[in-house]
Amino acid sequence: MISDEIRRLHELHQAGALTTDEFERAKAKVLAGASHDERVSLNKDDGSTGYGFNTRGGAGDFKSLRRSRADRWLGGVCGGLAGTLGLDAWIWRLLFAVFTILTSGFGALVYLLMWIFVPEE
Repeated sequence: MISDEIRRLHELHQAGALTTDEFERAKAKVLAGASHDERVSLNKDDGSTGYGFNTRGGAGDFKSLRRSRADRWLGGVCGGLAGTLGLDAWIWRLLFAVFTILTSGFGALVYLLMWIFVPEE
């Protein structure tokens, strides 16, 4: 939702992660109706902020990987992977389930470690 994105941008601005100019440009892009796949660039150097915003539109880098708060069943790992890598969350859930079954629980261990070490958005 647009209101959630603007609220998040405001929080980043208040925390000092965004300058006033960066906040205004990002807010203008969100309000102009940037598509969900087209992320707003907030960093002048490499196009990413580490907060999940990205100008590449496709697969982001793993530095921006965050667990999802909105798209979650357990820890939000699959929703975060979906937002970062561009595959739907249900595909990631299926992959983790199949990997868990075929490898005697190793998929569940990978999910648990990601739940612990990947920060929440």
